[in-house]
Amino acid sequence: MKEFLVELTTTVPEGTDPAEVDRRRAAEAVRARELAASGNLVRLWRPVGELRSLGLWRAGDEAELRTEVLGTLPLWPWMTAVVTALQSHPNDPGSTA
Repeated sequence: MKEFLVELTTTVPEGTDPAEVDRRRAAEAVRARELAASGNLVRLWRPVGELRSLGLWRAGDEAELRTEVLGTLPLWPWMTAVVTALQSHPNDPGSTA
């Protein structure tokens, strides 16, 4: 699988019932655990003082990432995503090569 750095920003539409937001956020946590178990979600961070998330994700390609992985997130309809495909760096201290 290929690796991607993904910046996610969630914007809840104005007027959305708070109960619906709570329901989706709870479902989002469940789905994130499932995607981590399947190896699609590797790491997830939130920059200090910000509401966006940065994640290391894996998928066969960007189309699969957007449709079959990110597209399954309950908050996806409210998200914007900036996807950056990654490749190994020859000086990566974590490389197993």
